[in-house]
Amino acid sequence: MIVASVLGLLAAVAGVAVVATSIGAYTPERESGAAVLGPDTALPLVFRGWNSPKLFDPLADRAKDGKALTEKEVFGQSELAVTKRLKLKLVAKKLDADCSAALWGERLTEQVADAGCAQAARGLYVSSDGRYVGQYTLLNLKDGQSATELVNSLRTLYRGGWTRPLASSKGAFPAGGYSEAGGYALGHYVGLVWLGRVDGAEPGAKDDYVSLTLAMRGAEKAVYRRVVSITGPSS
Repeated sequence: MIVASVLGLLAAVAGVAVVATSIGAYTPERESGAAVLGPDTALPLVFRGWNSPKLFDPLADRAKDGKALTEKEVFGQSELAVTKRLKLKLVAKKLDADCSAALWGERLTEQVADAGCAQAARGLYVSSDGRYVGQYTLLNLKDGQSATELVNSLRTLYRGGWTRPLASSKGAFPAGGYSEAGGYALGHYVGLVWLGRVDGAEPGAKDDYVSLTLAMRGAEKAVYRRVVSITGPSS
């Protein structure tokens, strides 16, 4: 009940933050020296990053949160509700101890290795109406400073390195299509939300990416529970 209440409050705040920061957001050009992308490459065209809220200060050091993530812990829900009618269905999931298996791009994989990445959990979702595809990735880094630095670096670095999409016959990011992403420092974790339309088109007036993003971040309940396990329910 405590976790649910916290999530409800944060979801409302996060919704406002997403809308506010999306206005006039800057989309950087691909860095010189970035990986040369082929015609079949899928990656976001827009990225926005957020630093860790104080709520996650108890998770600033992995030494105080040493228990490894499990696939069930992060992706235990087979569906995430967007609205009463629209749901995101989990169609693929994977937990890698080698973070380089979940990412591509030389500079990105080097930075993640320097950040002591011990795990990368990925979950691929397709909406119940077949219109949207999304992937949530959770990286387990050594400390909060590393998580913040990675999110800040990704504001430009994402054009030359990103998370590898999971494969599923039920849905995929179309090569060359429009998609967008967000990075969230959560203590010593980094959550990456990647979202797009199955047809690769840019979002229109009826595409509520804010609600879709908040639904996908339901995977972060695992991180909230870890805060409570350290600080206690009274927090």
